Amino acid sequence: MLGGLLGGAGEASLTRRLAGTIFIIRVLSAALAYFSQVLLARWMGSSDYGVYVYVWTWVLLLGSMMDFGISSSAQKIIPEYRTRGEHALLRGFLAGSRWITFIASAIVSVLLAGLVKLFSPWIGADEVVPLMIGCATLPAFVVANTQDGIARSHDWMRLGLMPQFVIRQALIIGITAGMFVAGLRLGASAAMLASAAAVWIAMVGQMIALNHRLKGHVPAGPKAYDIGFWLSISLPILMVEGFYLLLSYTDVLVLQQFRSSEEVGVYFAVVKTLALVSFIHYAMSATTAHRFAEYHALGDRARLSAYVAHAIKWTFWPSLAATIVLLALGKPLLWLFGPQFVVGYDIMFVAAIGLVVRAAVGPVERLLNMLGHQYICALAYALSFAMNVILCIALVPRFGGHGAAAATSISLVFETVLLFYIVRRRLGLHVLAFRRQNSHRHGRA
Repeated sequence: MLGGLLGGAGEASLTRRLAGTIFIIRVLSAALAYFSQVLLARWMGSSDYGVYVYVWTWVLLLGSMMDFGISSSAQKIIPEYRTRGEHALLRGFLAGSRWITFIASAIVSVLLAGLVKLFSPWIGADEVVPLMIGCATLPAFVVANTQDGIARSHDWMRLGLMPQFVIRQALIIGITAGMFVAGLRLGASAAMLASAAAVWIAMVGQMIALNHRLKGHVPAGPKAYDIGFWLSISLPILMVEGFYLLLSYTDVLVLQQFRSSEEVGVYFAVVKTLALVSFIHYAMSATTAHRFAEYHALGDRARLSAYVAHAIKWTFWPSLAATIVLLALGKPLLWLFGPQFVVGYDIMFVAAIGLVVRAAVGPVERLLNMLGHQYICALAYALSFAMNVILCIALVPRFGGHGAAAATSISLVFETVLLFYIVRRRLGLHVLAFRRQNSHRHGRA
């Protein structure tokens, strides 16, 4: 069975190996992140650690949005330029996309730093300096995201993901550990300086390695720039990812408003425990997106249809297996957070429903984005987000974590139905893991 999963030379086998690589990197990253957070909490104390988490969360959220969707649209633009032999535009995008995201994020970061300075009398005195450092971190964070998209578009998964998810975490641990051993006070500002240094070092190292590999992969020559086209593809994708982020955080944010911090902590532990299922979806999405765009650009509908069916199958069945394992081991896994967290075990079953149903249609949101249906995909995510907000407000005050899990699962089921219907109507593909893929309709692909 292992040989069947990892062996073979076809594109299906390659996809499984690449997705497996991404999954392993994400799991390793999650372990390093958890370890680093435990260390920082112990070294810094609760007050400074709280400030650090607050600022670092803003860096993660804003940094994920400030590339204008270019990190994802790269997986559509690069294969299209490569397929059509438009090498000047390809070279222009490989260089220009990084300059655009760097300059834009640097300008936004300066404006954000100005806002922090302006509102400093109303901001906690211990938060101003860490927030300023966070602003200085954003440009490197954004460029790293862009380089990740470029690398994944060439199937260089380790080059795309390792600097952000593994090397950066290891550097944060190493730098803060060095400060602690040297006897320096490890407050929020020092921890943010360490994190900023880690982000910049990892990004620059990734840039050097990426440029070296691109030289051997893309022929030298003049560059052409089509910024308007790049943004016309990227901004709708940014809308999709923005609504996805909002959907991902709504349950926790609403729970914080209506229930105790202890209940929020239990729910957060449940979500983190089930994150393994989401990693599978992420791995397959990251692996398949640029191939969807490539086969569409070639006009090879049969190959695209078969590849979509393969991607869905290898999203759903591993997700289902992982969910079963996590539910079976739920109590001991929650106990690792502390004995009091075991009370959230039954919430896991409610939360798992939405994840499994969502996995049944695989990475179809990437399929829609890569084939030019970004706006309808963004609308589906916006409607799902709105439903999640309404359901959370209605259910959380009375049912707490169970209500938050139910609201999110119902919203994910609704989102899945919408995506299934859109792909069926627009592309003529029947995207369900447990039904045979067919292409009897041609839709508007």
